[in-house]
Amino acid sequence: DSPSDYGDYFAWGETKPKSSYDEDNSVTYCDSSFGDISGNAKYDAATANWGGTWRMPTKEECDELYEKCAWGWTTQDGTNGYKVTGPNGNSIFLPAAGCRGGSSLGRAGTHGIYWSSTPYASTSYNAYDLYFYSSSHYVDYVSRYGGRSVRPVSE
Repeated sequence: DSPSDYGDYFAWGETKPKSSYDEDNSVTYCDSSFGDISGNAKYDAATANWGGTWRMPTKEECDELYEKCAWGWTTQDGTNGYKVTGPNGNSIFLPAAGCRGGSSLGRAGTHGIYWSSTPYASTSYNAYDLYFYSSSHYVDYVSRYGGRSVRPVSE
């Protein structure tokens, strides 16, 4: 509802939040048949839930955000996170929404883990993400079954 809200959590390649995030109930964990899911309403949580031209960002778009933008740790409406400002002066707030593993929420308020739409090429267990905490931020990869945040992009 607002830029500082955590929003829902999704396993990679899934479009609905769930009560528990485990290897056993993951749709895409260990499945090597996936390419980039950006814009595919069957697997892209942003496209499935927001419609229109909304989609999950690709790894390349996450890399661009990491490399070309200014990152400043801040608090907005009582929520910790990063204000990310682009070369054009536009900005986005990324809440430190933590992540879900099993039925628990962890690291909320201290870490942010945002899915990209790009699977990690070396294994069928992971996908790329944008990861941060107060003193660092980078593009990484993480297990697909965990509940992570999604911040959509639009053309």
